[in-house]
Amino acid sequence: MLDTTKIFLQTNRLILREIIPEDETAFFELDSDPEVHKYLGNNPVTSIEQIRAAIQFIRQQYVDNGIWRWAVIEKSTNNFIGWAGLKLITEQINNHINYYDLGYRFIKKYWGLGYATEAAKASLEYGFDQLNLNEMYAMADVENSASNNVLKKIGFSFIETFDYERIKHNWYKIKKENWENKF
Repeated sequence: MLDTTKIFLQTNRLILREIIPEDETAFFELDSDPEVHKYLGNNPVTSIEQIRAAIQFIRQQYVDNGIWRWAVIEKSTNNFIGWAGLKLITEQINNHINYYDLGYRFIKKYWGLGYATEAAKASLEYGFDQLNLNEMYAMADVENSASNNVLKKIGFSFIETFDYERIKHNWYKIKKENWENKF
């Protein structure tokens, strides 16, 4: 990791920092896995060039919007294990536009270890405390029980089911006052 790489958050086990070009190999491991993409449209990447373009796009979002998803680094190994964080959504999804979306994605060998919950909870804290947001949203494929469980566990309220790219998704919302009352 470069000395100038910005770290946004730390938890007991994780560092959430900006995504950098040096993450490309692990990022490729993440996004080329068909199982990781099972609930994401079943369209895993097939080349490192796709990852390089994605990293360039993400880094531009840091400049343009001041925020995007962050690399999740396991403190004990210093390994890139996935990404998590907030994203400003500027196109309409489920009749909403210009809102902050919480998301996460992890390399399969790190599933089931509580990292998604830990990173998502830290991301919400950042959104409410550092960005002073009043609400955030999230969505998950209705069949992705693990992701739906994470969102409920950290305080999101189920709002409705809707079609996104011809797939049923659950739509969630969390308000700052509900977050403050929960944690």
